[in-house]
Amino acid sequence: MTEFIINNLNEFLSYTGFANASVGNLLMICVGALLIWLAIKKDFEPLLLIPIGLGIILGNIPFKTDAGLEIGLYEENSVLNIFYQGVRGGWYPPLVFLGIGAMTDFSALISNPKLILIGAAAQFGIFGAYMTALYLGFDPNQAASIAIIGGADGPTAIFLSGKLCPQLMGAVAVCAYSYMALVPVIQPFIMRLLTTDKERVIKMKPGRKVSQTERILFPIIGLLLTTFIVPSGLPLLGMLFFGNLLKESGKTSRLAKTASSALNDIVVILLGLTVGCSTQASEFLTVSTIKIFVLGAFAFVIATASGVIFVKIMNLFLKKDNKINPLIGNAGVSAVPMAARISNNLGLEYDRHNYLLMHAMGPNVAGVIGSAVAAGTLLGFFS
Repeated sequence: MTEFIINNLNEFLSYTGFANASVGNLLMICVGALLIWLAIKKDFEPLLLIPIGLGIILGNIPFKTDAGLEIGLYEENSVLNIFYQGVRGGWYPPLVFLGIGAMTDFSALISNPKLILIGAAAQFGIFGAYMTALYLGFDPNQAASIAIIGGADGPTAIFLSGKLCPQLMGAVAVCAYSYMALVPVIQPFIMRLLTTDKERVIKMKPGRKVSQTERILFPIIGLLLTTFIVPSGLPLLGMLFFGNLLKESGKTSRLAKTASSALNDIVVILLGLTVGCSTQASEFLTVSTIKIFVLGAFAFVIATASGVIFVKIMNLFLKKDNKINPLIGNAGVSAVPMAARISNNLGLEYDRHNYLLMHAMGPNVAGVIGSAVAAGTLLGFFS
């Protein structure tokens, strides 16, 4: 009887996390805790970083992998594996885009269409990072998955990496969301570096009033134009413009409210949690992950700089009373609406009467469209 009890106790202990823990597991648990701390203490994208941080902790709880417990993310029939199908199958990102479309006002872009060029210019970060990733030895699919981080759009990064290079998706997603959360830290330095005092106080004309007819036509025309050019971007672009049509039609407010609130919240919870769980130490703590984070930072810096520099170039061809404040160039990345808030805050820092928020929302929402088009382009080339 004593031997039986001892054997059973030893077997039980062999299943515990204490018996199966590795240094990598403990390190990743600390990373998850750090993300949660940043979300709560520093208010860095808490709606994203708290689910991801807890997911990282959850995915790195050590257990006996050959015990057939069906609890791990990659074990068939486990609850986490069922949730993960939405990431691996690419279901979650289009649903997030549906919510984004339902809560986004494209009026600033419609009233000043040339601002879409700033959103397009910011996508240079993606293609610059792609070339650099190839140079560092990543294959084309891996390079494309990493480069999309430059769009500062987590769902798009997850969608593309899930299609082209699933083994890098965890690192790519955490990197993309981390840099999105660090927008207030990274972008102001670049914006100050690339602009002069005179440029920072440029006052832009108020946008014209946009009619309801224009707001209704925009998602339909936008869908046709973008998907005819890049059909492979249809899952993201289709849901983005569908959500916006629900909002602007004036007849489907209940559907728009559901898409932008309850449905979006549910999808973000599942997306963040399962992406975090996918960052298991054995897959995440590699040299490739370090390269991904370095390339992600490079892509993000290039994207921000490209937007600001492009505005400066545009101003060379614009009349004096129609100039664009280069501080809205950073908003060409698709971190909505945080990047636009950074433009506004920095503008007020140099002129407390110069409100740039509505102007910055133009390139900001253009960046959402631009990153989806860029993802569709890369997917079309490499799928």
